[in-house]
Amino acid sequence: MRIMGLDYGAKTVGVAISDELLITAQPIETVRRERENKLRRTYARIEELIIKYEVSLIVIGFPKNLNNTEGSRCERTKEFGDTLERRTGLEVVYWDERLTTVAADAVLEEGGVKRERRKEYIDKLAASLILQGYLDRR
Repeated sequence: MRIMGLDYGAKTVGVAISDELLITAQPIETVRRERENKLRRTYARIEELIIKYEVSLIVIGFPKNLNNTEGSRCERTKEFGDTLERRTGLEVVYWDERLTTVAADAVLEEGGVKRERRKEYIDKLAASLILQGYLDRR
C-alpha cells in the first residue's frame, strides 16, 4: 500500500509517492499539458502511476489563500479531485498546501539548482512536500 501526493496546477501536476511503510515521500514526475482544461491524458497518466505503485489513497494539495479562504484554484482542485475519485475509486484527501511551492523553490535554490532548471523539478518536489506533511501528520 502506498499513498500518492499531487500538486495540481494550471498546466502541470506534480506527482509524489510514499514508500510502502508510509514514512517518506519521493517525487516521481511532473505531468504536463498544453491547456488547463485538457485533462484526459493527465488522468490517464495518473491512473497508470496508481497501478504501477499500487496506490490506495490520493492526497491533493489544497491551495487555500494565506487568510485561510478558498478561491477559484480551490474550486478547480476539488473538481479535479472529484473526477479522479470517480475514475479511480480511490479516496481523495485534500491537504493544505500553502507555501509548498515557495518551500520547494527554496530547497532547490539551497541545493544549487539554477533558476532556469527549477521549473523542471518544482511541481514534483511540491507534491512530495504535500505528501510528506500528510504522512507526518498521520
